[in-house]
Amino acid sequence: MTVKLNKTAFAHAKDLIGKGQAVKDERDDWSEHAPTADQENEYLDKHGWDEYGLWYLGIDTEMGDETKGHYKFPYGDFRRVHRCGVISAESRAAQNDYDDITDAVAQLHELLDGDHA
Repeated sequence: MTVKLNKTAFAHAKDLIGKGQAVKDERDDWSEHAPTADQENEYLDKHGWDEYGLWYLGIDTEMGDETKGHYKFPYGDFRRVHRCGVISAESRAAQNDYDDITDAVAQLHELLDGDHA
C-alpha cells in the first residue's frame, strides 16, 4: 500500500479551520463523531468523489480513484474539521510512518489548538 498526502484535502482543512468551521472536541470523541458508512454513502451520492476526497488527508495510490479504499485519514464530518479526527489521523499516520501526512496533521492540530481557529 502506497499512501501519500492528499494536498487538496489538506488545503481544504486549513481553509475550514481559518473560517472557524472546526470543532475543538476531545481526543476520544472521534468514534462518535466520525461519519458512518451510511453518511459516507449519502455524501457520495449527493456530492461525488471529488468532494468526498476533500475530507480525507491520505490517498492510497494503489486503489482506484472512485473507491472508498482510495481515501484514508478522515478528519471531519463533511461539514467541519474535528479536532478528534485530526488527532486520530496524526497518531495513525505516525504509527505507519507516513511522514508527509504526519507533518500535515500536526500543522492542522497546531492551527486547531492555537488562536487561528
